[in-house]
Amino acid sequence: MREHRKVLYCNLLTSGKLYEHLAEIDTSACNMAEYLIKEMARKQGVTEQLKAEDMMRWVGLMNNIRACADEIVLNDIVYS
Repeated sequence: MREHRKVLYCNLLTSGKLYEHLAEIDTSACNMAEYLIKEMARKQGVTEQLKAEDMMRWVGLMNNIRACADEIVLNDIVYS
């Protein structure tokens, strides 16, 4: 924010609302990521049963899901 949105950063910093704004963005990003991970896992059939039967496959799928969710959150919330 300091590098790409200098005016907004300075306004929030001088008004004392910067940390409040950042906390709000962080909360929104975490909530969205959690929701996306749950939904993507459900749609791809990544279950606790799969975790018990084939741990390595489950880990691989969950890593891919987390990476996709992180990319979506970064583009939709953090960078916008």
